[in-house]
Amino acid sequence: MEKNKMRLKGQLRMYMHWPLIMAVLLVAMNIWMYMIDKKAGFVMTLFVIVYLVIAGALYFYNRSLILADLIQFSVQYKGIENTLLKELTIPYAIVLEDGRILWKNDSFSALMEGQKQEKYISRMFQELHPGVFPKDDMEHVEMEVTYRDRSYQAVLRKVSLEGFSEKEELLQIPEEKEFFVAVSLRDVTELNAYIRENEDQRMIAGLIYIDNYDEVMESVEEVRQSLLVALIDRKINKYIGDVDGIVKKMEKDKYFVVIRKESYKKIKEDKFSLLEEVKQVNIGNARSATLSIGLGLNTATYALSYQYARVAIDLALARGGDQAVIKDCNGITYFGGKKEQTAKNTRVKARVKAEALREFIVTKDQVIVMGHKLADPDSFGACMGIYRAAVSLEKKAHIVINEVTGSVRPLYDEIAENPSYEDDIFLTSEQALDYVNDNTMVIVVDTNKPQMTECPELLRRSRMIAVLDHHRQGSNVIENAVLSYVEPYSSSACEMVAEVLQYIVDDVKFPSVEADCMYAGIMIDTRNFMNRTGVRTFEAAAFLRRCGADITRVRKMFRDDMASYRAKAEAVRMAEVYRKEYAIAECPSDIESPTVLAAQAANELLDISGIKASFVLTVYEGKIYMSARSIDEVNVQIIAEKLGGGGHINSAGAQFDHTNMDEAVSALKETIDKMIEEGDI
Repeated sequence: MEKNKMRLKGQLRMYMHWPLIMAVLLVAMNIWMYMIDKKAGFVMTLFVIVYLVIAGALYFYNRSLILADLIQFSVQYKGIENTLLKELTIPYAIVLEDGRILWKNDSFSALMEGQKQEKYISRMFQELHPGVFPKDDMEHVEMEVTYRDRSYQAVLRKVSLEGFSEKEELLQIPEEKEFFVAVSLRDVTELNAYIRENEDQRMIAGLIYIDNYDEVMESVEEVRQSLLVALIDRKINKYIGDVDGIVKKMEKDKYFVVIRKESYKKIKEDKFSLLEEVKQVNIGNARSATLSIGLGLNTATYALSYQYARVAIDLALARGGDQAVIKDCNGITYFGGKKEQTAKNTRVKARVKAEALREFIVTKDQVIVMGHKLADPDSFGACMGIYRAAVSLEKKAHIVINEVTGSVRPLYDEIAENPSYEDDIFLTSEQALDYVNDNTMVIVVDTNKPQMTECPELLRRSRMIAVLDHHRQGSNVIENAVLSYVEPYSSSACEMVAEVLQYIVDDVKFPSVEADCMYAGIMIDTRNFMNRTGVRTFEAAAFLRRCGADITRVRKMFRDDMASYRAKAEAVRMAEVYRKEYAIAECPSDIESPTVLAAQAANELLDISGIKASFVLTVYEGKIYMSARSIDEVNVQIIAEKLGGGGHINSAGAQFDHTNMDEAVSALKETIDKMIEEGDI
């Protein structure tokens, strides 16, 4: 570049022009002096000429020297800058858009000391691939990466090089790729270690309840009761003490515990073996004691940890006990719960819940009842039972049902065609939303999951909700219910409603068709009183028989037509026996109510010798429905939960949001394999 074309800029240029500006001021002053006194003006003119000569000589002579010094300084500064960047203690690198390392400083090179010098940064840090590079100049990406057992906080920034190829003669870069990615690393290995240590020392609050304290005490001689309690106390104290925890007995069957998070990891590894250890305490007691454990994890305060523990223990009890439930801010984890809870013969709880339900109903003008989607006889029968309770209390009642399946069609038609019932006894979801108001109570039966109800929107619009269900609760439940009556050991929702009916209205009377509906619900859910039947199941059935339920009439209603029977037989014939113990089959979907047929086929497969559990899948309305059944050796409920479903220990189900049967079967097999390996089944 020619010297005469070089120009100063900015403040430096202004500084160099100040002598010329002063010269103009002096000339103006000299003219003013002439006007006052010519002799004085002449003398000043001499001084101004001398100033102009000296200033001009200095400006033009020193300008080239100043420019030369500036260029030299710039070169030296650039060298210092490069040296500082090269010797920067923070590892720093510049990579191209494909991840190729273009330049790196000494600290970055030191990371690869003793290793092969990689050309691509993704070969050093697998997390730093082109897919995570920032796409915008203003954007920067932060992520944690690992290399040679060290952890680094990586910061990626996009550096635009617009017009680079036009100025640079040695390197040609496509215009759309004229950018570099600057990568800086910060070693956070020690920081992460301190954070983990701090987290491990965080205290966790927990609760331990003896589920069946009264039943266990009644099963042993009175003189041995204190010894039995002492042995259970010893087991709990030793287990918690071995992990440096603290146990405080609050009541005869309730304990408060405090452990460190580090200790929780040890307990998690042995999958809460305390649950099984307490069962082994036996001094002649006919029944084994079972525990429910609730822990509150990953909370900011100990008070919140205790609140989480309360929620967890309530959930453990609602699921039938004999399990540990861990609640944290990310979700809920379950351990245990492999065995069925012993049913209680007392109906005190049913009476209390019935009285509470009656008090809620009488405060409202109308009641809307709904079960789960694709209603089965148990759901439909329970709805009819609650309908009768509301009508007996002189309240307007409706039942929400969107699709009438083949299993409930005979019962539905008999009710709908009966002139003694009002035309609006059955409503669709859209109609129900028009009916609901501030004076409406919504009662949900046979499900406690909001997304499984006939109309989830109805739950959001109603201020008073009650839930009656016999399925074990999961993490997703109806949260705003004023009354929740969940009995996992009940055979069916109809059994629970039959008990409630006896207390909610004195000398309740209802038509035989409604008794048929409820009796059918119990019969179907128990496989003709073969599964999950207890003393209270037969008492409920006896009550319904006294109310007019006809066994023969119900049996005729649920006979299969030839097409359905052949479809069920085909599913059984084509069943695959997986791991010599698990039957997996596909039910044809080109028939009415394929989900009902799938459940029936799953029951049929259990009659085969050697089969511990059966799984039948079918396609219905763009989804795959799975019915799972077992007798007593396998908990199919926890298998269904792994697949996003739920249910009972020996009767459960799940849904897949697709119609690819191979993928669904593969997911089921993988779940079974994993749970067998982990010892869960």
